[in-house]
Amino acid sequence: MKARRTLLIFGAAMLIAAPVSARPPLRFQPDPSSVIAAEIAFNRLAQDKGQWTAFAQTAADDAVMFVPQKVVAKDWLRKQANPAASVSWAPSIVYVSCGGDLAASTGNWKRPDGSVGYFTTIWRRDKKGRWQWIMDHGDTLSVAREAPEFLTGKVATCKRSESAPIASPPAGKPKKGDAPPPPPDESLVWSADVATDGSRHVSVRMWTGNDYQTVIDDRVKAGS
Repeated sequence: MKARRTLLIFGAAMLIAAPVSARPPLRFQPDPSSVIAAEIAFNRLAQDKGQWTAFAQTAADDAVMFVPQKVVAKDWLRKQANPAASVSWAPSIVYVSCGGDLAASTGNWKRPDGSVGYFTTIWRRDKKGRWQWIMDHGDTLSVAREAPEFLTGKVATCKRSESAPIASPPAGKPKKGDAPPPPPDESLVWSADVATDGSRHVSVRMWTGNDYQTVIDDRVKAGS
């Protein structure tokens, strides 16, 4: 009995002395349907609460948009009044990174006056796993793009040897006990460049296993 008590006391002391292991970072699945759901909810929020209210509530703090020069979205949106009726939109295709923490969606929009155009939005998971947009842009068209019969989702090939989804780096300063964030998987990369005349080029490339394939290539002329 005495020996058992000694073992219990020794075991408890070891547990107290043992260092607390770092919390593993949240892991995401590369799920295009979750991005489509975020887009549908985004559009519904715009119809219910107002166009710019919806944009502000779904944007990351570092999100950018073009008016036509690049601006920090939340700073610009804070000064805007909602139009009487919101533009409506729907995605046509979604691309998701291997790690499941970055995505691009593109599709058609329509204004209440009947004018049409397209959009491209870059989405990123926040530390709770929610999708927030980090870049949004679009342009008018004389004729709307043909809408697909079915929404399409594509997942990039993993660039690393391991196929398991990687974790999204936590937002803000790391907390004590957090595991160090992994480097981005770079299976989905994007760029958005704007010239002094307001013209811009938005590109999204997806890793196929051997090379990058350009999946979105938007070019907006000055004055659009």
